[in-house]
Amino acid sequence: MKKIFSPFRLLIVSALAMLSLMAHAQLSIEITGAGATRFPVAIPVFENEGSLPRGVTDVVRADLERSGLFSLVDLGLTALPVTIAPDLPGLRGRGADAVLTGSVYQQGDGRFEVRFRLFDTQKQTELGGLTMRMAPAQNRAIGHRIADFVYEKLTGQPGYFATRIAYVVKSGPRYELQVADADGMNAQTALASREPIISPAWAPDGQRLAYVSFEAKKPVVYVHTLATGQRQVVANFKGSNSAPAWAPDGQRLAVVLTKDGQSQLYILNADGSGVRRMATSSGIDTEPAWSPDGQWIYFTSDRGGSAQIYRISAGGGSAQRVTFEGTYNVTPRLSPDGATLAFVTRNSGRFQVAVMDIATRQTTILTDSARDESPSFAPNGRMILYATESGGRGVLAAVSSDGRVKQRLTVQAADVREPSWGPLAR
Repeated sequence: MKKIFSPFRLLIVSALAMLSLMAHAQLSIEITGAGATRFPVAIPVFENEGSLPRGVTDVVRADLERSGLFSLVDLGLTALPVTIAPDLPGLRGRGADAVLTGSVYQQGDGRFEVRFRLFDTQKQTELGGLTMRMAPAQNRAIGHRIADFVYEKLTGQPGYFATRIAYVVKSGPRYELQVADADGMNAQTALASREPIISPAWAPDGQRLAYVSFEAKKPVVYVHTLATGQRQVVANFKGSNSAPAWAPDGQRLAVVLTKDGQSQLYILNADGSGVRRMATSSGIDTEPAWSPDGQWIYFTSDRGGSAQIYRISAGGGSAQRVTFEGTYNVTPRLSPDGATLAFVTRNSGRFQVAVMDIATRQTTILTDSARDESPSFAPNGRMILYATESGGRGVLAAVSSDGRVKQRLTVQAADVREPSWGPLAR
């Protein structure tokens, strides 16, 4: 895995050369920590679910359990049809605070209709339900959507199970930019190259990725439309072009260019036009990240003598220092509500993911590992995906924003890195 200061120096070729992964391998998730209090919920098999080639409720259960916020109450193989009111007092007596009922109906066109309802056994009330149509191969997508529904109804926050993640892998001389479901399944290769690929960043519409590719024997920024595979060069100036970050409007990017000297921040349109320099600094400015309201750009700079996080108005002006604790804080990433800043800090020689409450400046270190990098918030702000090292190889990991829930995403005998969590499904 690369030295943690290398993203600050922009070029990560040597780091990616250490990656090794079989093409199209799936990430597997290990839950290494859970919340102190978990909500007990029953997710029985849906009526007629056996008519599906692959199940739906097992996806729902896995999503909820993986979040660390729920414990599953086993009801055995008994189905609870959506058309029959469940015995809520009896289910409460079996330890379930909520229960999901559901049925699957085969349609004449080869598709299926899935109906479900969610109940609160404590208040003896129905919390809502949905009817969805699905093709046979859509079991995982439907399962994720159902899990999102349950998650939102029981926590008050949007679920993130139907989202996608992007990351970079390498197999021999082949680099791949892969996109997978949030649980690591359904991995697809968006781009394969014999040259390094770094810094993937999701557009707010969830349909495009910006990234840096070295296929032109230098770092060049591309925008890639996933549905069509079409991509466009948006920054190929003299020197290095790196660290793309989407504005919340999806129309602009912040990038780092060396065309006028050392690494500095610029804003340009998503088609590459309208290049504008943000500021002039005597130091290196890099790793930009927009605030959710589009008013600020946070970035890493050594302008004060050590690597720290600053912010500057998206309209230009003077930069303000944001981090003051410690001598090394890099890779700023804002939570979706703009209240929390995630970053990598050096703590007693270890590089760990930390969060700072922007209003109070209170900082909390979330991880106990030693070589963390590339933090990326889930679109509901609940989890943070990042790259780290385990057993001498790179893995992806996730930690909740309060540090209580921890996960590890691995591929057997392989390394992955450069994670980026996509937006909520639309």
